[in-house]
Amino acid sequence: MAEQSAYRIFDVRHAGRQILSPHMARITFTGDDVAAMATFAPDQRIKLFFPKADGTLPAIPNRPDWYDIYRAVPPRERAPMRTYTIRYLRADRCEVDVDFVLHGGNAPASRWALNAQPGDPIQISAPNAKYSGEIGGYEWQPPAGARHVLLLADETALPAAAGILEELAARALPPRVDAFLEVPAEADKLDLPSWGGLDVRWLVREGSAGQTHAYGDKMITAASQVELPEEVLSASNAEALVEPDGDDLLWDRASSAPSTFYAWVAGETGAVSRIRTALVKERGIDRRLANLMGYWKFGRERE
Repeated sequence: MAEQSAYRIFDVRHAGRQILSPHMARITFTGDDVAAMATFAPDQRIKLFFPKADGTLPAIPNRPDWYDIYRAVPPRERAPMRTYTIRYLRADRCEVDVDFVLHGGNAPASRWALNAQPGDPIQISAPNAKYSGEIGGYEWQPPAGARHVLLLADETALPAAAGILEELAARALPPRVDAFLEVPAEADKLDLPSWGGLDVRWLVREGSAGQTHAYGDKMITAASQVELPEEVLSASNAEALVEPDGDDLLWDRASSAPSTFYAWVAGETGAVSRIRTALVKERGIDRRLANLMGYWKFGRERE
């Protein structure tokens, strides 16, 4: 049997676009390879490889050492690579949906999403269904006893947050959830599932009279003010906090210990760092109860 890797390269092509809001589009990809794709959580991360500025298509071989081959190419000569979330996977139909934030034509991913036509090819690195070991690439792993969930996400993490809410809504007994979702404009609010214990609050950066709030400011305020269980506000683990260095993204994982409370926070790194300070240092939540993830960093392009 040929050697298998946890993540493999999938050759796919654009099969359709659905505009979800002024700043979000869903693109469906198809290809025979997608039958061998897998996903394990609503926040399953994947890598998309786009054409270079001159139109050269990505051509990464589907081999176990594909990443080493990709990294061996000088940075300016590589196909642009960006991280996304699997929104829906229909492996039996060889289809996978990915939601794109639309923020102009300067960045390679947004530019491609705005201009690509059905049939246009790209490549994806995603979990390999034929791999038998631990694959990873996701952080949504709430403890079985979690009865109160806090979600904080900006638009880059909205696809994952929406998937999390869909998963919780399908449970026989969904937990209480406080969800704070930051988007650029009022029209970017999406339809989400609902149940009695879900409180979704949309945080819109674009205010009246042209006023625009900074990335994450409303999320930080929400983290400081949201009502939380008294029992999780008494034992801070602030000494375990490590600030990201330079261009690094903040990435703190929750522990697997049993708990009735669980937080999942994702967005711009500077904002997530300040949310961590608000929750852990100021309010006393044990850091091990929260996933705190910087999906991107303001002013920097990230793969």
